Amino acid sequence: MHVKQIIIRQPSELADKLPILHDTDPALLLVFGSVEHLSAAGFSEALRNSFPRALLLGCSTAGEINPEGVADGSCTITALHFEHIRLTQGATRLAGMEDSFAAGQQLGREIATAGLKAVLVFGPGVKINGSALVNGITSIIGPEIPITGGLAGDAAAFKRTFTLGKAGVADDNVVAVGLSGEQLRFAHGSFGGWEAFGPARKVTRCAGNILYELDGEPALDIYKRYLGEHARGLPASGLLFPFAMLGEDHNATGLIRTILGIDETTGSLTLAGEIDADGYLKLMHASTDKLVNGAEQAAEAAATMLEMANPGVAILVSCVGRKLVMGNRVDEEVEAVGAVFGNRAVLTGFYSYGEISPFAPGASCKLHNQTMTITYLGED
Repeated sequence: MHVKQIIIRQPSELADKLPILHDTDPALLLVFGSVEHLSAAGFSEALRNSFPRALLLGCSTAGEINPEGVADGSCTITALHFEHIRLTQGATRLAGMEDSFAAGQQLGREIATAGLKAVLVFGPGVKINGSALVNGITSIIGPEIPITGGLAGDAAAFKRTFTLGKAGVADDNVVAVGLSGEQLRFAHGSFGGWEAFGPARKVTRCAGNILYELDGEPALDIYKRYLGEHARGLPASGLLFPFAMLGEDHNATGLIRTILGIDETTGSLTLAGEIDADGYLKLMHASTDKLVNGAEQAAEAAATMLEMANPGVAILVSCVGRKLVMGNRVDEEVEAVGAVFGNRAVLTGFYSYGEISPFAPGASCKLHNQTMTITYLGED
């Protein structure tokens, strides 16, 4: 496996920098960039014309991750050349939030192939039920195949995001690549670093990923009381105070849910993934040190799966809420991951509206929020 990467600061630099990747003869281009880059005229056409044999996969971001740290308004393009790994590409239109499960099923059918070992998937960051999307893919390919990736961002505007796939750049496509081959080395890790606070609240009315009531009260009213002055910044300020999903015994299941939208008329909250109708929710908060430690633990979890794998690429998908909490210290979580991998991986990735990964090796795949999720991709 051969990896080469370019970082583009301005859309006008694309044509000049793409030739740097030509000697890689890439089978896959991983692309994570700001909305300005992905929506620039001729962006995907320039990639396709320069590398007609390469599959395109990526999305817009709420911040770009590269070996230098975290950037805003840039685009990182990572070219991957494989000797033995086989790729299968899929893409499907997402008609709306209620179409998420069916879109996942369609995507699963497109990438399902004999010997499928792992899947990379990226979806829109708005008007989507991320957990239903994952469940749809899993229903086709089976729970034993790891799925990792995330939901696109748009610099925390929550208005319009983009993905990049076989149809080019679109604001309503879910895109994926399936990876096959005995020489594939695929590892993953996911960890948060958030802490719960306040009482556990019973979910008394919800539908999918729409939360209507907690303890019999409109969920938005309760949420605003806890946020205080931060409530004026909703829904964006909700990134600072996600929910922990708890079981009936009030013990955390490990899943965190971010607020994607609010509805003043119904008093409801739209979360990034489905809610347990019989469960409890508790608010969460975090410090920079705890989030950096969480990123390090995610990297260590992935690294323990590597054994003696050759150098490859590490795809970091971290929640935009973490970026907002850490502020100008956000580079520290990328540095912590880089310290774990050393020279075994080239770093790329983005800040997202949802992270996709199994909890642990052999566990089922879930949509996470407010985590650092790491995927290592390599080849023997």
